[in-house]
Amino acid sequence: MNFLIDAQLPRRLAYRLRDFGHDAVHTLDLPLRNRTPDSEIKEISLREARIVVTKDGEFVDSFMLQGLPYKLLLVSTGNIKNSALEKLFLQNLEQIVEAFGQYNFVELDGTAVTIHI
Repeated sequence: MNFLIDAQLPRRLAYRLRDFGHDAVHTLDLPLRNRTPDSEIKEISLREARIVVTKDGEFVDSFMLQGLPYKLLLVSTGNIKNSALEKLFLQNLEQIVEAFGQYNFVELDGTAVTIHI
């Protein structure tokens, strides 16, 4: 799967996804780096069929109203250490990938993976 990791999440999450065979970029890898506007992130997501991974609720609003970005993974864990976030993400990666096989909006919190229809 193709992922685009938003600025408020650690860059090493992209590295770990690559370790598991996924194509993952972080906003730091983009020309404007972490200053890349949300509109550009959505365009990249559509153009490259990338799942946007974010904590930003504005992407939820955009997805619900406009169907943008291409697919959305909302991380709603609150503030946790990067190592704990990485561990949580990797523990649930198989379920997340499976969910995106059929659905376009998935949420990861501290205890579950939720599919939004």
